[in-house]
Amino acid sequence: MTARIDPHAHTLHSDGTDTPAELIDAAVAANLDVVGITDHDTTSGWKEAEVAAKDRGVGLIRGAEISTLGGGYPVHVLGLLFDGEDESLQQILSSARESRKTRLKKITDNLAADYPLVAWEDVVARAAGAPLGRPHLADELVARGYFKHRDEAFEWVLHPHGPYYERQHSVTPGEAVQAIRAAGGVAIFAHPRAEKRGRVIPLAVYDEMVDAGLFALEMDHRDHSEQARAEVARLAKRYGVEVTGGSDYHGSGKPNRLGENLTSPEVISRIEEETSLGILRP
Repeated sequence: MTARIDPHAHTLHSDGTDTPAELIDAAVAANLDVVGITDHDTTSGWKEAEVAAKDRGVGLIRGAEISTLGGGYPVHVLGLLFDGEDESLQQILSSARESRKTRLKKITDNLAADYPLVAWEDVVARAAGAPLGRPHLADELVARGYFKHRDEAFEWVLHPHGPYYERQHSVTPGEAVQAIRAAGGVAIFAHPRAEKRGRVIPLAVYDEMVDAGLFALEMDHRDHSEQARAEVARLAKRYGVEVTGGSDYHGSGKPNRLGENLTSPEVISRIEEETSLGILRP
């Protein structure tokens, strides 16, 4: 039987709703052999996930989804199996977390006149110490009765083309790829053709990332139509990089179901060949 591997998932250490241990439980329920923990701009959930994975007999890919800005657009770079103690990469993650906080405060302030029940202090409390992001503000908008669910808040109010949006100051995608590679990991361009996110990334950004050592493009993702997946496959062939898949699971924070998109064992083997950390296996 082919191993079921989902390398892209989040916990409450960023904008997911599961603890790392609950993520591992969800992986067992989804019949996964290997699951990734790739929280936004942090590795703080690794330790708990490691303990739970060993206990439940699930393989674990340790990583992070790094916030960058390329060509004026937000670009997310998955870093997998890098050295979590690497100082340069941890500095990038720390800077990204601070930038996320500053950006979210500005968006919350922009909302104040039209959504007066939303207070910055409540948004911060909702994150419970995790790196702040728009999903936490979306959850507060839902809690205050302005929207029915997180996705509805993102359709316009928190959309990049919406009236309240603020850009995040970040490293470039190429700089993130270089830092991941220098830390012994591989870099993957996450959901590169997700049209619902309101952007089509210029090819110059792909050029920059490939030149820096990009390993793969994430092709199989809920936010990719069949046409988008075909375009990602074409781009991967053009640039000579691999393709991956992942659920981008966020617990109850998104409809994405763990294991709904997977990465082939063959590609995972090639990832392991290029990395120093390795998959934590039972």
